Amino acid sequence: MTAVADIPGTRQRAWFLPLFLLSYLGVAFATLSAGGVSIPLRLAVLDPANKTQWLSMTAALGGIAVMAVTPPLGRLSDGSAGRFGIRRPYIVAGAVIGSAGMLFLSLAPSAPAIVAGWILTQVGFASASVALNALIADQVPSRIRARVAAAFGLATTLGPLFGSVMVSALPGQEPLWFLIPVVAVLVSNAGLVLVLRDIVRTERVRLDVRTLLASYWVDPRRHPNFAWAWLCRFLVTMSMVTVATYLLYYLIDVLGMSQQEAAEKFGLALGAFLAASAATTLVAAWISDRTGRRKTIVWTSAAFTGAGLAILLVAPTFGMVLVAIVIAGMGQGAYISVDVALMTEVLPADASAGKDLGVVALAYQLPQVLAPLMAAPLMAIGGDGPNYFAVYVVAAALSVLGALAVLPVKGVR
Repeated sequence: MTAVADIPGTRQRAWFLPLFLLSYLGVAFATLSAGGVSIPLRLAVLDPANKTQWLSMTAALGGIAVMAVTPPLGRLSDGSAGRFGIRRPYIVAGAVIGSAGMLFLSLAPSAPAIVAGWILTQVGFASASVALNALIADQVPSRIRARVAAAFGLATTLGPLFGSVMVSALPGQEPLWFLIPVVAVLVSNAGLVLVLRDIVRTERVRLDVRTLLASYWVDPRRHPNFAWAWLCRFLVTMSMVTVATYLLYYLIDVLGMSQQEAAEKFGLALGAFLAASAATTLVAAWISDRTGRRKTIVWTSAAFTGAGLAILLVAPTFGMVLVAIVIAGMGQGAYISVDVALMTEVLPADASAGKDLGVVALAYQLPQVLAPLMAAPLMAIGGDGPNYFAVYVVAAALSVLGALAVLPVKGVR
């Protein structure tokens, strides 16, 4: 097998890249359709009076579980030895465990059972995700990395969109909302692990408890570029997670839609977001790979997202909501096209890519926990029903701060 100049991995088969992207899409479909559409709708049926509280608890506890396991799993993957490679076992185990959690969710009879099932699902798919993200640093040359990152970003948008379409097409068939994504995950990940030429090590790296605990940390004084890029991702993700988590309830509580209509409009809004995102993602990725510029696109796109969210603050109709979503989608499309590429280019070391990308993942996972916790007191401001205005003001501000955070990054244009 032939090595590739700027990556530690080897030249892959022709089918690797499309199957790699499909595998990521499968995991995104399962996690984001469940967390963004299926679980909120199930909670609205199981306990309509307390649906926002249960959703906040579900998102928070699931996020805590993911954060607890992701960096150590990355460290374990980096140090793995065996003929199956350093990433393949974690993809397989993660897909199986995550699918088991989805099966549990399909049968969950109560809100507490939803919480338990989501924790299991998140832990499983965290294993698959940390290995898939590490494959970008392992196997994807930098000359196409922004375009691969763009495809990953589109997958995170397609996930909840597919979920919304699925729910709209299968009203009242809640078990299928969880079972269909399971099939997608298992089939897509099976294809990837069969063609992957993984890095194989014969000597296992010795790990102790102290080393695993250190997996959660990258010293910002030694690696300031990594720290600033991490903060940028955290703030921008915090902004978008805050909006996405409560958008379905916004349509119900503020615009007065029924649950079925809100699910359909939610799908339309996601479709508009996807179309706008796709319009800028591929163009920005091509420009970034051709020019080598990452930072410029990141800060301008984050500021653009903030502008879209500012419009959402004053949207009195669903038409105005769509306008706001389109503008935010254009910003996010450009952002996601280069975010992953930027992060892989400021990693402390290739040998610890799995662990370091596990720390990067915390910038995405922490908002899953902190956004609901932040939103809860904001929702209570005024005391006259949920205060979505206050929540979205903070979300817009976070996006602008994210744009500013990338400016101090050095060594990357």
